[in-house]
Amino acid sequence: MKITCSKNDLYNGLQIVQKAIPSKTTKDILECVLIDASSNELHLTANDMELGIETIVSAKIEEHGRVCLESKTFIDMIRNLPDDQVSIETNPRDEARIDCLNVHFKLPGRSGDDFPYLPIIPRNEPIKISQFTLREIIQQTIFSISETDVKRVLNGELIEINGNKLRISSLDGHRISIRNIELKDSYDESSVIIPGKSLNEIARILNGSLEDMVYIYLTENHVIFDFDQTTVITRLIEGKFFDINRMLSDDYETKVVINRRDLMGSINRAILLINDSDKKPLIWNVHDQSFEMHLSSTKGNFDEELFIVKEGRDIQIAFNPRFIADVLRVVEDENITIYLLSPSTPCFIRDDAKNYIYVVLPVNFKS
Repeated sequence: MKITCSKNDLYNGLQIVQKAIPSKTTKDILECVLIDASSNELHLTANDMELGIETIVSAKIEEHGRVCLESKTFIDMIRNLPDDQVSIETNPRDEARIDCLNVHFKLPGRSGDDFPYLPIIPRNEPIKISQFTLREIIQQTIFSISETDVKRVLNGELIEINGNKLRISSLDGHRISIRNIELKDSYDESSVIIPGKSLNEIARILNGSLEDMVYIYLTENHVIFDFDQTTVITRLIEGKFFDINRMLSDDYETKVVINRRDLMGSINRAILLINDSDKKPLIWNVHDQSFEMHLSSTKGNFDEELFIVKEGRDIQIAFNPRFIADVLRVVEDENITIYLLSPSTPCFIRDDAKNYIYVVLPVNFKS
C-alpha cells in the first residue's frame, strides 16, 4: 500500500474514528485503526464491537492495500507532524513507513485482514434529520441516562418515530428528559433503544449545520448514521423501555414562571457549598412573587430570593440542585415554566408546546 494525503485531512479523520477505539480491551486488534486503500478511496475504520465508525479521507492512492496500526501511537504521531503532505507506505511484513517533509517514522503493523470489519447491513428508507437538530436533541437529553449497568435499557435513549413525529427520551430513576420534534417527512412507526455512549460520540462528531443532513437507518439489531463522509454503526440495546407516558402528568397545584438565567445563577451559587459526595437538598419556598431558596452544608449556608410569576398555592419542596442545573443548561428559553403538585411528587419543566419535558423527583428534607 502507498498513499499520500494532507496531514490535516488524515488527522481529522483519525479524530473521528478514534471515538470507537476502546480504552480497555482484551483484543489487541481493537486498539488499532484500519487504514484501507484497497479501493480508490482511503477509508479509516475503528470498531469496539459495539460501536463502529468509518470515514473517508481524501487521498492519492498510488498502491492499493490495507494495514492496521496501533491507534494511540499513530494518532499522536500524525498530530505532531508538520502541516504538509503525508506519505504512508507498507511492505510485505505490514511495516508502515510514514514520511512528511524531513520527518520519517516506521511503525510495526498488522494485516488488514485481521481487523473486524463493520457489519454489512441492509438499508431501507432512511430517516432524515439535520445535523444541528440531531446534535441538539442528543445534548438536551443525554445527561439523564443511567451511568450504572443495573438496568441495561437505562444506559440508552429511547427513540420513537410515529409519522412525522420523533421523540427521544432518557431516564435514570431520578429524572426524565424528553424532546419532541417534527420531521419534514413521515415514516413508519418504530421504536429503538440506542446506547447513550454511541449517541454521545455521534453528537461530538456532527458539525452542527442546519443544511447538512444525517441519514438514520433503523434495523432489527443495529442503527446506522450516515453523514458527511462518515458512517457510524452501533448495536441497539435489547429490552423494553419504561412506559414514559405513565410517568407524565398535566396535574399541578403551583405554576411558576421564572427567568432561566437568574435561576441558573442562583443554583450555581448554591452548588458551591456542596461536596461531590454530598446529597444536600436545595429547599424552595414558593410564595406569591417570591421564590426563596435555602441550602445548608458543612461548608456553610446559602439563601437567595428571586422574583417569579406564580399561579396556585404556596409550596415548600426540595431538589438535588445539580439535577435542576442540568436542565437549565440545555434549555434556551429566556423564561421557564415549572409545574409543582406536592412536596413528594415530581416537578415538571416544560414549554407550552411540550417540545421539551423534564421531570425531576424531589428529595426529602427537614423543614
